[in-house]
Amino acid sequence: MNWDWTAVADFMPHFWDGLLVTLQALVLGSLISFVLGLVWALLSRVPSRWVCWPVGAVTEFIRNTPLLVQLFFLFYVLPEWGVTASALTTGILAIGLHYSTYTMQVYRAGIDAVPAGQWEAATALNLPLRRTWTAVVLPQAVRRVVPALGNYVIAMLKDTPMLMAITVLEMLGEARLFSQETFRFTEPVTVIGVAFIVISYLASLALRALERRLVH
Repeated sequence: MNWDWTAVADFMPHFWDGLLVTLQALVLGSLISFVLGLVWALLSRVPSRWVCWPVGAVTEFIRNTPLLVQLFFLFYVLPEWGVTASALTTGILAIGLHYSTYTMQVYRAGIDAVPAGQWEAATALNLPLRRTWTAVVLPQAVRRVVPALGNYVIAMLKDTPMLMAITVLEMLGEARLFSQETFRFTEPVTVIGVAFIVISYLASLALRALERRLVH
């Protein structure tokens, strides 16, 4: 293998551009998935079947459809119906929407794990339903599901290269473009691989620190 440090140096400006796009997609996609997942979880507990059944059908459809298919649908099909957005915006929405169906299940498990005595105590204190959820149930549920949510953040990071399919130049997209222009593949792909490992490791450390803080 002929390793060329000059190629690495030439690639670094492209790498930083791709890293910024990757982190944008990861952070904003994670926020969408966390918020929308909680909304799905709460709606699925509504007693009315006219609410919970459609929510269940929609989330099951999204969860059982490949992310790549959803990316293509949002980016190539919706514009034919007059709905358009930039490639990066489309990618962020697709990742957030896709993973919201997984975080929904995490939230549901956390809510179900709240002891029944907590619900009974809130009822005995005559707390309004909204207050019961915001002050009693959700704080305990979210604390329990932080590790699982963190795992999905790492999963989203590893799925960001799929955005290359809709012309988003994240890290792998920048590496591919650089390789096509210079015919150097080893250096950019290796740099990208190391970057994913480092980011995943740092995310794991941050997750553990957050877990310890919530426990104490």
